[in-house]
Amino acid sequence: MQGMSSMKSSVRFALVALALCVASPASAHIVMYAATLNGANENPATPSLGTGTALVTVNLDELTMRVEATFSGLTGTTTFAHIHCCIDSPGNVGVATRTPTFLGFPAGVTSGGYDRTLDLALASSYNPNFVTANGGLDGAMNTLLGGLEDGRAYLNIHTSFRTGGEIRGFLTLVPEPGTWALMVAGLGGLLLLGRRRR
Repeated sequence: MQGMSSMKSSVRFALVALALCVASPASAHIVMYAATLNGANENPATPSLGTGTALVTVNLDELTMRVEATFSGLTGTTTFAHIHCCIDSPGNVGVATRTPTFLGFPAGVTSGGYDRTLDLALASSYNPNFVTANGGLDGAMNTLLGGLEDGRAYLNIHTSFRTGGEIRGFLTLVPEPGTWALMVAGLGGLLLLGRRRR
């Protein structure tokens, strides 16, 4: 009887956790993508020992895209950085964002950081060729957002070491905190149920 009470308690806990996740204010209009930047991700791969990370946060309500990147140990000094879209990994494709580089990206260094928010409703945030190829500004924005969602966009840092890019990484979706909480609650409930059955 006590085992049955514990099982009901575990199920109740899992249901309450689920309800809290569903009831909490959703950040459904904020979508985040992350990438690990290195030479092995380039195509063809580079022998660079440089590394970095990228985090791209899209606010679908405000139509903005915050680009954060850190990098260190580059073989060459930075020249350009931008997002390419849209192709499956490990392919190469043209630049989607502003050319030749993100506004304010540090040049002539081997390590550093970057944090800037782009207005996706402005043509100046994109490569003009990308806008033309996608039938205008709306098409360019939708194509870039779709490419990010599908994991078909990459952030590339170019240096004096190699014109084609020294380090890059394909951006992948970062699960929302509510999704993680739901998964943890569900797994916790399953573990408790499994333990009770033994």
